[in-house]
Amino acid sequence: MADDSVKSEAAAPQEGENGDNKNSQKSVSSNGEAAAGNQTLSKRQRKKLVKQQKWEEERELRKQKRKERKQQRREQRQNHPEEERGEAQSVRKRPRREVTPSSLRLVVDCSFDDLMLIKDVRKLHKQIQRCYAENRRALHPVQFYLTSMGGQLKESMDEKDKGWVNWKDINIKTEHYRDLVAKEELVYLTSDSPNVLEELDQNKAYVIGGLVDHNHHKGITFERAKELGIDHAQLPLSSFVKMNSRKVLAVNHVFEIILAYLEKGSWQEAFFTVLPQRKGAVAVDQDGAGIQEKEEEDSDSDSDTPEKK
Repeated sequence: MADDSVKSEAAAPQEGENGDNKNSQKSVSSNGEAAAGNQTLSKRQRKKLVKQQKWEEERELRKQKRKERKQQRREQRQNHPEEERGEAQSVRKRPRREVTPSSLRLVVDCSFDDLMLIKDVRKLHKQIQRCYAENRRALHPVQFYLTSMGGQLKESMDEKDKGWVNWKDINIKTEHYRDLVAKEELVYLTSDSPNVLEELDQNKAYVIGGLVDHNHHKGITFERAKELGIDHAQLPLSSFVKMNSRKVLAVNHVFEIILAYLEKGSWQEAFFTVLPQRKGAVAVDQDGAGIQEKEEEDSDSDSDTPEKK
C-alpha cells in the first residue's frame, strides 16, 4: 500500500509536467499557425491589416477631437451670435437666376400612340421627361402642354414614373390640341413644311409631333397639319447648320432648341447648344456652305497652287 501511494505521488507531478508540456506545445503550435498565417498574407493585405489596427487604436482619439471641435463651435456661437447669423443669411441669399416665364405655348401632340411599338413609346416617354426637366430649369419656361394623353404612353408613365401625376407647371390633357387652342393660334413644327420659322410669336401655340417611328411614317406630321388646316413651319436649321443626317429631330431636341432660342436670342447658338455631336453639325456661312467644309477646300486649293520661282 505504501509503495502504491509513493508511486501515485510520483506520478502526479509527472502528469502536471506533461500537462504543461501539452499547453506549451499548443501555444507554440498556435503561434506557429499565426506566423504561418502572416506569411501567407500578401504585402497589400498586411498593409491593410496594419492600417485597420491603427484606425482601431486611434478611435478614441478621433472621438475626443470631434468633441473638442463641437465644443469650439458652441463657444463661438455663444461669443459671436451676430457673426453666426450673418453667415447663415449669406448662405440663404445665394444669387439665383431671375426666371421670367414666357407666354409662348409648346404642345407635344401624343395622338400617334397607335402607330408606335411599346419600345418607341418608352423612348417618347423619356423625351417628354427631358422636356419637362429642361422647362423647369429654363430661364424663360414656356407654357407646356401634353395633349391626347392616354393609351400606351400613359401605361408606360404609370409603370415607369408614377410621380408624373404630381408634375408642376405642365398641362396634361386627354383632349386633342385642336379642342384646347384656337385654330388660328396653332403652328405645327414639321421638317417637311416648306415654310421656315424666322421668329417665335409669343401668342402662338407651337405643336411638336410626339412620334418615335424611325422614319416608318415619313411626312405624317406635315400631312396631319394640312388635313386640319392649321399653319405649319420648320425650324431654320438649314440656314445655320449643315448636318450629316436628316433634319428630323427628337421631341426633346426641338423643345430644348426653342428654350435656348428664348434665352439666347440666336438660332445658331440655340442649335449648337442642343444638337448632339452624332448629328455631325457644322456651322453654315452666308453662302450656304459648311464653314469647316469651306476651310478644307481653301486649304486644298492652296496646296495645289504651284510655287512661283
